[in-house]
Amino acid sequence: MFAFIVRRVLVGFIMLFVMSLVTYLLFFSMPTDPARFTCGKNCTPELVEQNRKALGYDKPVLVQYGEFVKGIFTGRNYPDDPAIAKTAPQTVVHCPAPCLGYSPLMSQNVTSLLASKLPVTVSLALFAFLMWMVLGISGGVVAALNKGRFLDRALVGTSLVFYAFPTFFIGLWLYIYVAIKWQLVPVPVYTPLTQSPSAWLAGLFLPSLTLALIFIASYVRITRAFVLETMGEDYLRTAQAKGLPRSKILRKHTMRASLTPIATVAGIDLGVLLAGAIITETVFNYDGLGKLTVQASTTFDLPTLVGIVIVAAFFIITSNIIVDVLYAYIDPRVKYA
Repeated sequence: MFAFIVRRVLVGFIMLFVMSLVTYLLFFSMPTDPARFTCGKNCTPELVEQNRKALGYDKPVLVQYGEFVKGIFTGRNYPDDPAIAKTAPQTVVHCPAPCLGYSPLMSQNVTSLLASKLPVTVSLALFAFLMWMVLGISGGVVAALNKGRFLDRALVGTSLVFYAFPTFFIGLWLYIYVAIKWQLVPVPVYTPLTQSPSAWLAGLFLPSLTLALIFIASYVRITRAFVLETMGEDYLRTAQAKGLPRSKILRKHTMRASLTPIATVAGIDLGVLLAGAIITETVFNYDGLGKLTVQASTTFDLPTLVGIVIVAAFFIITSNIIVDVLYAYIDPRVKYA
């Protein structure tokens, strides 16, 4: 098991390296001058040239990428010029490791910028993940155990209705009616967990529910299908013929076999959510990675976009590694060489 984990982590680092290289080349090898996007609409030729040298855009792309990778491990100065550091040290901005770049449009290190937004997105994603896993899997199991009955049709039909609505519609409906018009819950405002755990939970409820509803609808149908498929296996029919209680068969055999494919899908979905819930954060005006992605895209903030893509890839790769490791505990038939 330990050797497998080491191999998966090494493969994950290789994938992250390749992805970062491709992303960097795509962003900074464009025909358009990337330095032109560093000072907004009021760029002058002198300012563009100054920013080009300060950010290292005057160097070959592969050299820029090498300095970018080096900055992740050792940190970096902007501008990275010893002469400027001696003559005008007040103009030098230090980006400590792990340095993902510097955003001249926001006058801030990309690492610090992402670190300030990450708690919002992580809180939303984890709370939504908990909601859709509990409600989605429970609903799917109940639907499978009542196949063909009213409860089965009601759960599947309701899930299809929620699955058909886009996220922004669900978010706006919950925000306008549930929070403002009917006042069933407080208007969601993000509060850090360290300030008030109760306010933190209250502020996360509606945005997380918005994220979770579509996944709940999907997981009800997925769980139902896998549970029904597993219940038709010969070894389960044998267990029933031997007189084992239905609850024990469901808990120890059916669910364990059904959770393996569900865990795969859940790992990918969680990684994508951690990468940034763009629509939900925009609807509820939450200042997380999703909202930052929109801002960086509309202003062509290339250093910030590169940092967001790398962080997103890190979460997706990490979630897949965790799912692979959990396979051994979910399904004992899985063997690791």
